[in-house]
This record gives sequence, C-alpha cells and structure tokens, in this order.
Amino acid sequence: MIFRQLFDSDSSTYTYLLASRRGGEALIIDPVLERCDRYLKLLEELDLRLVKAVDTHIHADHVTAIGKLRDVTSCVTVMGEKSQVDVVSMKVREGESIAVEGVKLDVLYTPGHTDDSYSFVMDDRVFTGDTLLIRGTGRTDFQHGDPYDAYDSLFNKLLKLPDETLVYPAHDYKGDTVSTIAEEKHFNPRLQVSSADEYAEIMNNLNLPNPKMMDVAVPANLSIGMKIQDPELLAATTTPADVLARDLGRAAVIFVDLREAGERQRDGVIPGSVHVPYQDLDRNIKPGGPLHALAFRDGAEVMLYCAHGERSALAVKCMTDAGCAAVRHLEGGVAAWQAAGGPLERSAD
Repeated sequence: MIFRQLFDSDSSTYTYLLASRRGGEALIIDPVLERCDRYLKLLEELDLRLVKAVDTHIHADHVTAIGKLRDVTSCVTVMGEKSQVDVVSMKVREGESIAVEGVKLDVLYTPGHTDDSYSFVMDDRVFTGDTLLIRGTGRTDFQHGDPYDAYDSLFNKLLKLPDETLVYPAHDYKGDTVSTIAEEKHFNPRLQVSSADEYAEIMNNLNLPNPKMMDVAVPANLSIGMKIQDPELLAATTTPADVLARDLGRAAVIFVDLREAGERQRDGVIPGSVHVPYQDLDRNIKPGGPLHALAFRDGAEVMLYCAHGERSALAVKCMTDAGCAAVRHLEGGVAAWQAAGGPLERSAD
C-alpha cells in the first residue's frame, strides 16, 4: 500500500494520501489549499489517479483543497452527510464506506468537535480528524461542538476500536505523527475521566482563542463552489429537475446514474436508469464502452445524474470532449429530482 502523511506547517494539518499500488487509484484526506501543487506533483510522481478527496469536517484553521483538486483532477469530493457545504459530490453516513481501488475506509460519525465530524477506519488504522488528537482531543466550543457528543464519540466509538489500531489525526502541534488507541487510553490526559460530566467540565473551561484563520476558513469551506471550465456548455446541457420529470416516459431519453452502488441502494434510482459509476467514466466513454454506445444511438439523448449534480456536470464536459454531442445532465441531482416530485425506485444492485 502507498501511504503518505503530509504536513502543513502553517496550520499544523496532516493530510493523508492512500493508494493500493503505483499507477492505481488514490484518495486524499484533509488536503490544504496552499499545498495543492505539492499533492498534484506527488500524484504525478507516483503515477496515481486521484479518485476521491475527503474532508473529515468543516475546518476552521485552513481552507480545504478538495474543491481545487476536483477542478483539476475531476475527482469526487466526499464529506459526511451532516456537512452543510454547498457543493460536495458524495455524502456518506455511519456504516457506509469510502472506497477506491484496493482501499476501503469505513465511516464513523464522531461529532463533538463540530457537528459534522467524521472518522474513517481501515483495518489497522483510523483517521480521526480533530475528534481524537495525539495526547489531546478537539475543542468543542464552536461550529455546534458539544462536549457530551465528543465524550460519546470518544468513549463509545473510537476507544472501542482494537488497542493496536494506529491513530492518525488531522492536526498535531507538538511534532507527533502517530499514536495507537491503547496509548491514548493510557496517556491522553483528556481521557482520564470517569464520566461525561467530568469531560464536559474540562472542555467547557479551556478558554482557548479562536483559530486565527477561522473567519476566513469557515466561510470558504462552506462555499467551495465549482470552477466551471466551460460555462456556456454547462448552461446549454443542464436540465432543471422539474422539467426533466416530465420527460421520464419519453423513450429517447436514457437516464444514466453516475453514483456508486451504496448511494443507489440508500437513496433509490430514477426508474429505467442505466448504472455507469462516475469513477469508471473514462473507459466507458471510449469506443466499445456502454456510455459511448448509448451516446451514439440514433435519436437518443443521454441524461446524466448523480447525488447533487457535481459529478454529472463534470461528466458532461468529459463526454462532449469525447465527441458525444447528445448529452445533458440533471441540475441538482437526485436531491433536486426528489424535491421536484420525481419518482424513485429501489435499486436492484
């Protein structure tokens, strides 16, 4: 496995790059905007294709790079379902997983530091964001933080992991790089408490100053937006959900679902959809691929959709660049479709 722990000295942030092999798919956790060029260079050096960019929560001490990485690499942006970020490709909940080739992260909802904090578990390690730090824990006094939620996340979720599990946090201010669950149980001063009330008493009396970047970082991380490479193309190929719902029974419209199987099972599918996962788009739009065949069927119009409209907007550009002219996408994705009263059915996946 390829594993890189990268450090931003300005915000003391750790960013993690994971892949199963050189030349394969990769994902990145908690990237920092100012370090984006370094990540892209490392991906090139290791011959990796960035497939997913993940944030553990809305950060207050740095601006995330997930939006810029998406704009440059067309990767999928991922956050937990409690996130209020304006544009994220894929939102996950506890019990689900985030996967790329040969790498799988199980999702744990670990609120307390913020109300949208998530941790991600592999076989031998856990990426804890700001929930559990090395010999510390994340503050709970802003962004809807709550010390009682933090206590539950720590003692009833993270500390229930096997003792040998490696702990990789989103920050460290002392130079430590990794710990274990057993070490934190025994040596983390914040965890030497006998009750949630005792933990809350400690956290409620820290009296810490706000992060120096907070007034800039939080608004920026809530409004990631999307860099439109070809606004005219996107405007010409976008269909509002209420208009599209009327086309459901029209034979010439072929609905193509770009989401992953887990999203389809969780949220349902537009009836009659063809499933072509976004991360397989490149090979599927080449001659001989199913999307290529659909796009060149006489009189057919391919209607791409995903969860929130981000992946489908990116896919429109890829398909038109490949010569597929009769392609459009559903504005706002399944979320907008459902709000417009469009029907959904259970996935057969």
